[in-house]
Amino acid sequence: MSEEQPQSENTTPVKTVVLLVDDQIMVSEGIRRMLVDEADIDFHYCQDPGEAVSMAIECQPTIILQDLIMPEIDGYTLLNAYRENELTKNIPVIVLSTKEDPEDKSLAFERGANDYLVKLPNKIELVARIRAHSKSYLTQLQRDEAFQALRELQVELEKSNIELQKLSSLDGLTGIANRRRFDEFVNIECLRSARENTSLSLILIDIDFFKPYNDNYGHLAGDACLRQVATALDEVVHRPADLVARYGGEEFVVVLPNTNLDGAVRLSEILCQKIRSLKLPHSHSSVADHVTISIGVTNRVACEGASPADLIKLADEALYDAKESGRDRYVVSKDKGMSDC
Repeated sequence: MSEEQPQSENTTPVKTVVLLVDDQIMVSEGIRRMLVDEADIDFHYCQDPGEAVSMAIECQPTIILQDLIMPEIDGYTLLNAYRENELTKNIPVIVLSTKEDPEDKSLAFERGANDYLVKLPNKIELVARIRAHSKSYLTQLQRDEAFQALRELQVELEKSNIELQKLSSLDGLTGIANRRRFDEFVNIECLRSARENTSLSLILIDIDFFKPYNDNYGHLAGDACLRQVATALDEVVHRPADLVARYGGEEFVVVLPNTNLDGAVRLSEILCQKIRSLKLPHSHSSVADHVTISIGVTNRVACEGASPADLIKLADEALYDAKESGRDRYVVSKDKGMSDC
């Protein structure tokens, strides 16, 4: 009666599996006969207690019937071995003993036994206890598997949410942060600036004469231009605390937390030079034969009353001045300073 038990999709057995560990073959035969007519019970026998744990791992019993007195390894030691092994520690064990001794019972339960019977027990009682302990064990296994599946589902859901949040924060064309992410970020950094009394710089960038570029080279070339410019800006602005985002159309924005005006100006110079170094042909520009950018720079401490809208407005005004004064340059809003790139 040791045919391979059917399995469900998970590891939980779908029927009762009994493993008897007893050095006496006569006891084994007596237990086997008690169970032979129980179609839903698979019976396995282990005569050598030294092989009991490995056999339990192999046949995955729902209940172990365990002799108490055996040669070489006594039942108490074997109980410890079950409970110390990760794969067998929760399998219920019914101790079989030749005598009804309270001290033996107490020690058996102390070592992890779930039940205690004097052998050979009554068939009806034995089957009833086997079914009861097995049902409890199978229910616990199914509950554990359900919890594990739920935990795995939660982990996958968290990963998906993180990925979704990441994707929702990125501009689909350029791969850098989008306007939504910029709005969130600049609000957070304004609050931080007010709380910590630190400078916050904002750089607004516009690709010069982008409409003529798009009209003459085509929208695919225009998209490629936007991607190349975005990548170049992102390569220059590499501090983890900073943010480069697509503001809209051909406009980009850089937020520089804890950065003074001198730092923002130096970065603006580098950004202008970086885009020039790309040497993207632009024969329809009125300022150069390649793609260039104009920049508006502003710097404030948020506790001075500068909100995100104020910063954007100041940078936009400076950007307008940069365009009006010839493009391919940056203008600082604070003192209307101006510099060619």
